[in-house]
Amino acid sequence: MVIGLAVVGLGVGSLLGDGKPQNNDPGAVPAAPAASGGSAAPGGEAPVDPARPQAVQLDKLLADSNDSRAAVIKAVEDIKSCNNLDQAAADLRDAARQREELVTRLQELKVDKLPDHVKLSAALTKAWQSSADADDSYAAWADDVDDDKCKDGKAKVTKNASDGNKSSGEATKAKESAAAMWNTIAGKYGLTKRDKSQL
Repeated sequence: MVIGLAVVGLGVGSLLGDGKPQNNDPGAVPAAPAASGGSAAPGGEAPVDPARPQAVQLDKLLADSNDSRAAVIKAVEDIKSCNNLDQAAADLRDAARQREELVTRLQELKVDKLPDHVKLSAALTKAWQSSADADDSYAAWADDVDDDKCKDGKAKVTKNASDGNKSSGEATKAKESAAAMWNTIAGKYGLTKRDKSQL
């Protein structure tokens, strides 16, 4: 993914740069002091808040979290109008995989210094997993829809469509909770605030 390349690029930059800690790499925060010598917090500066690098890393993950939103909305609209069904199903399954990847990446992040980190992680996991479930259900709806399930350009609502709506509602509720917790953290560290539609 592009973000992956960006992180790799930043990591290389930190090796070639001036040796100062890089927030994009949590391991770099307690690293060796800069070439000028002195402690990690020279000149009487306050020590680095251990929660800050974790917040920065989570911010980068959240920046990827709605990459597929537009494709999902278009796919569901296409299904409703019985258009581009095969492509809609493929796009939705791709989106589901992306959401599941977000869950995996979240599990790999250290967020234990963040406030309410257990609740925040649980809300994000629920949000993304429910979104993935919704995407898969809507993709199955696209598979359901054929000539006898389309009338006047509108697709018949099947069980898969209803399941998708249910999971989507659960995702929205979890995103509201996660956004509220994240925005408190973002405000403290000057990071990007997000509403539920941006998760």
